[in-house]
Amino acid sequence: MAKEFNVPPVVFRTGGNPSVPQQRRLPTAPFQPPRSSNPSLPFLSFDVNSAAASTSFSAAPQFPSTIGGVGGPTGFEDEPPLLEELGINTKQIYQKTLSILNPFRINHHLHEDADLSGPFLFLMAFGLFQLLAGKLHFGIILGWVTMASMFLYVIFNMLAGKNGNLDMYKCLSLIGYCMLPIVMLSALSLFVPQGGMVIMVLTGVFVIWATRVCTRLVVELANCGDEHRGLIAYACFLIYMLFSMLVIF
Repeated sequence: MAKEFNVPPVVFRTGGNPSVPQQRRLPTAPFQPPRSSNPSLPFLSFDVNSAAASTSFSAAPQFPSTIGGVGGPTGFEDEPPLLEELGINTKQIYQKTLSILNPFRINHHLHEDADLSGPFLFLMAFGLFQLLAGKLHFGIILGWVTMASMFLYVIFNMLAGKNGNLDMYKCLSLIGYCMLPIVMLSALSLFVPQGGMVIMVLTGVFVIWATRVCTRLVVELANCGDEHRGLIAYACFLIYMLFSMLVIF
């Protein structure tokens, strides 16, 4: 016995005639908003090509070479060098270094303007040579220079009394610049056997060199220094002998 199925009738949109092909609907263009009537406002238009062309830069931006302000226009060419802004005068440091190298002709006028840039370079060089010798003395060197400056400042002002004009800053500058012979001794000690007679003789020569230079500068730059030359020389000798012991031992 066959089973009957209820099939719904097929309805054609063309009036029920299956032989007539269906007409395909042509795709329509997407919706585009109306363009702006003002061509100078490209951001109101959705045309990407025209907006990009109208908003593209034709040339690199031009910046003014001068900056107008209250004090007038100032350009980058008129700016002082960075070392000059930091107070580092390389020419002055070079001239002071040359004056230390000749212990018999010392120009004390160069050291009237005290600075710490040159002494810092000499102390770092001293610590570097000591490091090459296997000795880490950076902290010891900086601490001893500070204590030596305070020692010389107190000794001189006690000798000169109220007439003393040697300040702490100038003491630190003089002791730092006069460390140059000790720095040279530290460099030579890398090529000389330790504990021999040669290193002892070299140490004595460089200590006397540094003592003479420092004593001469302190006497020339400070008031009433000539009266106490021997005591000042003894204090300077103790200072540089102490630093030379770092090289020997």
